[in-house]
Amino acid sequence: MKELPSFNGQLNALQRLSLSSCSELKEVFSFIGQLNALQQLDLSWCSNLKELPSSIGQLNALQQLYFIECSKLKELPSSIGQLNALQGLTLSRCSNLKELPLSIGQLNALQKLDLKGCFELKELPSSIGQLKALEELDLEGCFELKELPSSIGQLNALQGLNLSRCSNLKELPSSIGQLNALQKLDLEGCFELKELPSSIGQLNAIKNLDLSRCSNLKELPSSIGQLNALKNLDLSGSSNLKELPSSIGQLNALQKLNLERCSKLKELPSSISQLNALQGLTLSSCSNLKELPSSIGQLNALQGLYLSSCSELKELPSSIVQLNALQKLDLSWCFKLKELPSSIDQLNALQGLNLSRCSNLKKLPSSSGQLKALEELDLEGCFELKELPSSIGQLNALQGLNLSRCSNLKELPSSIGQLNALQKLDLEGCFELKELPSSIGQLNALQKLDLSWCFQLKELPSSISQLNVVREFDFEGCFELKELPSCIGHLNAHQEFDFIKGFEFKKLPSSIGQLNAVQEFDFIGCFELKELPSSIGQLNAFQELDLEGCSELRKLPSSIGQLNALQAFDFTGCSELKELPSSIGQLNALQEFDFTRCSQLKELSSSIDQLNAF
Repeated sequence: MKELPSFNGQLNALQRLSLSSCSELKEVFSFIGQLNALQQLDLSWCSNLKELPSSIGQLNALQQLYFIECSKLKELPSSIGQLNALQGLTLSRCSNLKELPLSIGQLNALQKLDLKGCFELKELPSSIGQLKALEELDLEGCFELKELPSSIGQLNALQGLNLSRCSNLKELPSSIGQLNALQKLDLEGCFELKELPSSIGQLNAIKNLDLSRCSNLKELPSSIGQLNALKNLDLSGSSNLKELPSSIGQLNALQKLNLERCSKLKELPSSISQLNALQGLTLSSCSNLKELPSSIGQLNALQGLYLSSCSELKELPSSIVQLNALQKLDLSWCFKLKELPSSIDQLNALQGLNLSRCSNLKKLPSSSGQLKALEELDLEGCFELKELPSSIGQLNALQGLNLSRCSNLKELPSSIGQLNALQKLDLEGCFELKELPSSIGQLNALQKLDLSWCFQLKELPSSISQLNVVREFDFEGCFELKELPSCIGHLNAHQEFDFIKGFEFKKLPSSIGQLNAVQEFDFIGCFELKELPSSIGQLNAFQELDLEGCSELRKLPSSIGQLNALQAFDFTGCSELKELPSSIGQLNALQEFDFTRCSQLKELSSSIDQLNAF
């Protein structure tokens, strides 16, 4: 639609008019001002709309006005200030809007003003301070905005001020401290902001202060400690912040403090221990942080402590074990950390301990086994770890144990079989691991066992058949494993086997046909496998069989035709396979069938015509 029809006074009762996405509409005619009952007008995505008629100010009942992505709209008529009932004005992503009329301050009922993504907007009129009902002002992504008018402090009802990604904003007016109702101030991505006014400490109602990615912010005013209602303080990515004021300990309501990627921060003030309400402290990627204050143990409410990639952190203070409420401790990628406090067992509430990529960690304290609440233990990439303490078997709540790429781990303690709640055990890339303890069969809750790339593993204990709820095995790259235990068929819950790349065993045990729940076998690159047992036809739930690259496989058992649920069958590169059994035509569910590079296969069985789903 390019233009509006004349209403001729016929739509006097109309309350809502939406012209959104009328991309050919270039102007709104003056008679729109006759719609005396209109409460909502939506002109969003009218990408060719250049101007509005002054008669729009006659819409005395209008409450909501939308101009989202009206990219050619450069200005608003001054008559807009006459909209006495207007509660919401949305101008987001009006990328050519350069200024607001002074009359905007006359919108006495306005509660929300959305100017998000108005890239060309360089300033706000001083009259904006007259918007006494305004509760939310969104200026996110107004890249050209360099300052705010001092009158902004007069917005007594303002609860939310969003200045995120105002990348040229250099300072805040001192009057900002007069915003007595302000609960949220978002300054994320204000790259040019170098300091905050001391008056910010007067924001008595503020709960959320986001200063993330303020990369030129070097310090916080000491007055910040006066923010008695502050619950969340985000300073993540403020890469030039060198220190925190000691007054930060006065933030009695603070629950979350995020200092992630504050790469110049070398230490925390001891006063941080006074944050009695603090539940989450994030210090990840504080690459110059060398130590934590000894007083950190006084944070009685702390539930999460995140120290990932604190590459200069060498040790934890002994007081850390006093954190009685701590549920998660993340020390991943702390390269210089060599040990944990011997009394770590005092962390009675700890549920998650992440030590992945602590490449200098040589051992766990024997007291680790007394972490009764621990559910997840991640030791991935702890290259110097050679053994686990026998006490690990006492972790009764442990559900996940990740030992992947612990390349010097030579054995598991037999006590590991006592982990009654363990659901996932990851040993991928444990190159020195030569055997599993027979007690592994006692892991009654185990659902996934990953042994991929355990180069030295030569056999599996027969007790592995006792893992009744295991659903997934991964043996990829276990080059030395020559056979499976004959009792493997007892794994009734098993759904997936992965034997990719390099198995040396030549046959599978006949008991494999007893795996009633198995849905997928993956034997890619099992070069020595010469045949499949006839019992494979008993796998009633079987959906996918991948034999790609099994270059020594010479025939398929006729029982393969009994696989009624088989949907995908790949034997690409089985270069010694000379014929297919006639029973192949019985695979009624087969949808994918790939036999490329089977150079010895001279003809297909005529029964292949019976593959109705193919």
